[in-house]
Amino acid sequence: MEFVSINKLSLLDYPEKVSCILYTPTCNFMCPYCHNWQTLIEEKLPPLNFEDILDFLKKRVGVLDGVVISGGEPTLMDDLPEKIKKIKELGYFVKLDTNGSSPDMLRNLIDSKLIDYCAMDIKHSFDKYYDVIVNRHINLDDIKESIEILSMGKIDYEFRITLVKEYHDEESIYKIGKLLEGSPKLYLQKYVLSDGVREKNLHAVDEGLANKFVEILSQYIDDVELRGY
Repeated sequence: MEFVSINKLSLLDYPEKVSCILYTPTCNFMCPYCHNWQTLIEEKLPPLNFEDILDFLKKRVGVLDGVVISGGEPTLMDDLPEKIKKIKELGYFVKLDTNGSSPDMLRNLIDSKLIDYCAMDIKHSFDKYYDVIVNRHINLDDIKESIEILSMGKIDYEFRITLVKEYHDEESIYKIGKLLEGSPKLYLQKYVLSDGVREKNLHAVDEGLANKFVEILSQYIDDVELRGY
């Protein structure tokens, strides 16, 4: 598996760092509101030559601070550690975006000091997780394990939830708060309909209700913020 897309400049995706974003193809979740849907179908996008990516990064040393590895689901890339090692050798900070379904890979990346920051998506309360990810072959214990790995605090991390009116309500938000209790940072992201979204009939949670969710989650988590509102 190779990276299939690159965003050469981002001021938003890596906190306090100027970064580029590398996208991996395929995902084991296929959430209906995913904005990278077109990137998830591996055969639709030609793979990028990794040596060309390294050449680009060599030329951007001193301009870029970090590289964000996103997807798709990056932890499905078997040689991800080897690729990140080559990126780190150029002096870059590396951030991983993940759905948390591969705790062994996550642990390896952290223990090997290959990632400096991790953003893990939380899809729903665990009693309704399959409402979003659909794929019932996913073991939710793996999601729990990834939460526990990050909660050890070996690297900086954040959790984030994309709020969708058709899925999230106060009851599920209370359950998510208990699941993530003690976490340092959680972002509630506004769902945005775009051409890349698979399901076109979903809607954002309105700002008033989103602020109510912030109040609820702040009982459990130190820093809860809205993104995109």
